[in-house]
Amino acid sequence: MKFRKIAFVATDVPEAQAALKNLSERYGSADTEDADVIVALGGDGLMLQTLHTYMDRRIPIYGMNRGSVGFLMNEFQDNDLPERLNAAEITTLHPLRMEVTVADGSKQSALAINEVALLRETYQAAKIRISIDGKVRMDELICDGVLVATPAGSTAYNFSAQGPIVPIGAELLALTPISAFRPRRWRGALLPHTAEVRFEILEAGKRPVSCVADHSEVRNVTDVHISEERSVELLMMFDEGHSLDERILREQFLP
Repeated sequence: MKFRKIAFVATDVPEAQAALKNLSERYGSADTEDADVIVALGGDGLMLQTLHTYMDRRIPIYGMNRGSVGFLMNEFQDNDLPERLNAAEITTLHPLRMEVTVADGSKQSALAINEVALLRETYQAAKIRISIDGKVRMDELICDGVLVATPAGSTAYNFSAQGPIVPIGAELLALTPISAFRPRRWRGALLPHTAEVRFEILEAGKRPVSCVADHSEVRNVTDVHISEERSVELLMMFDEGHSLDERILREQFLP
């Protein structure tokens, strides 16, 4: 694949802005609506933001690290950018769709690339009933929260919550409790990527819960449905030999 029209986006930090100026002058900068590829200059937060912004475009996005965290980014170099883009490996991701019912009866939805997380809003622990594909699997989870992560997101919040790292090609989702109180030893579950997950908030008035899809938060939810959105394809580009599969595999062997 040949990329002739390159668009650049960057965070506001000085390093990213300097890279934006340098690369734009060197290679030209196309409008994002006309570009063949978007190069994101920043950290993982910018990569997620860029993927969300251009989700409907199905345009490949290549990140270069000019931020603090760069798991989803390539190493920054200002030389040979067209050659790197043309040689890059493309990983296709599908986001999760979150559909929630709020305490006032209204409904909202959002897409998540990393995870959908339910979190208690007050000092009291949440009580949540968990169903998978219409069957109740846990009558009551007492916890700070619970999340469903994609393989791409399994190394992020999910891993911090002691959830498993999931290879990209495994076609699995990670269901992980956050500070579970009861059942005390439950560590979560691995689900097929086709699973439909439902969380019912018990005692929602007394124990309010919010739901977050990446950076989109809905408060005071009573019912949450989560499933993979196969109709949406996200294209992430990585330098040859440094694919997302390789990064996730390598992450499992870090001390």
